[in-house]
Amino acid sequence: MEREPDAFDRALDAYLSHLRVERGLLPATLESYARDLGEYLHWLREEKLAKLAEISEENVLSHLASLMQRGLSGSSQARHLAALRGLHRFAAAEGISPRDPSESVGQPRGARPLPNFLGIDEVDRLLAQPDVATSAGCRDKAMLELLYASGLRVSELVTLPLSAVDPGTGVVRVRGKGDKERAVPVGERAREALATWLSRARVELLRGRTSRDLFITGRGERMTRQGFWKLLARYARGAGISTRVTPHTLRHSFATHLLERGADLRAVQAMLGHADIATTQIYTHVDRARLAQVLSRHPRA
Repeated sequence: MEREPDAFDRALDAYLSHLRVERGLLPATLESYARDLGEYLHWLREEKLAKLAEISEENVLSHLASLMQRGLSGSSQARHLAALRGLHRFAAAEGISPRDPSESVGQPRGARPLPNFLGIDEVDRLLAQPDVATSAGCRDKAMLELLYASGLRVSELVTLPLSAVDPGTGVVRVRGKGDKERAVPVGERAREALATWLSRARVELLRGRTSRDLFITGRGERMTRQGFWKLLARYARGAGISTRVTPHTLRHSFATHLLERGADLRAVQAMLGHADIATTQIYTHVDRARLAQVLSRHPRA
């Protein structure tokens, strides 16, 4: 016999409708939310709870503990927490519940995914893709080389002014989050690519126009984030890289490869523009994960 809809069902239906209509979530995302929240509400019923207004922070923590006991990964626990947080936040905003019991619950340990990065051979193939016989190819080569050599965010890369590059010192001055400026040294290959772009190709693309932006399009306008994403995706396909490559992939690759070669964590933090070194420390986890993978193949593992 089918169960009669209860207060939990009504709250869930209202929340999913809000996500579909107000937030415009895709059907697959809605299905994921419905599945995780259905599991959460079933667990609450098993605990003899009947309304969202009755849920305490301890109930939320107990549910997360039950997920951990089942062996769910940190990322899956984090996904569950994000779903139930959204439900409780919505219920509090709509007056269904007097408070959000999940508000102070922290992320499960290990929930943060390891950054996606490329191998050095993949980076080499990617950077070799632009056709430097063309002005646009020279620009693309300079952008890719600079991104990998400096670990810039894509928003920082495309908004660099012409004055940001100091050819004499090989330093690029970047204005990052919080309008904080940092000086990032770049290697010889990136400097050479920038020199070629600035001395010849940029002038050719401008065709007598003027611009204060370092990287411009054939129309003389600043390169956009979307434009750079598209050209990067095209070059990644040309390089035979099967995984998804974004500008952040090159940022992750920059940090990972530096630390693998013994770079100081504080120096990498400064170059990435991280306010908190804990953000940079995730790259050290990559090394440990790779080491564990290697050791797992040991005959005595």
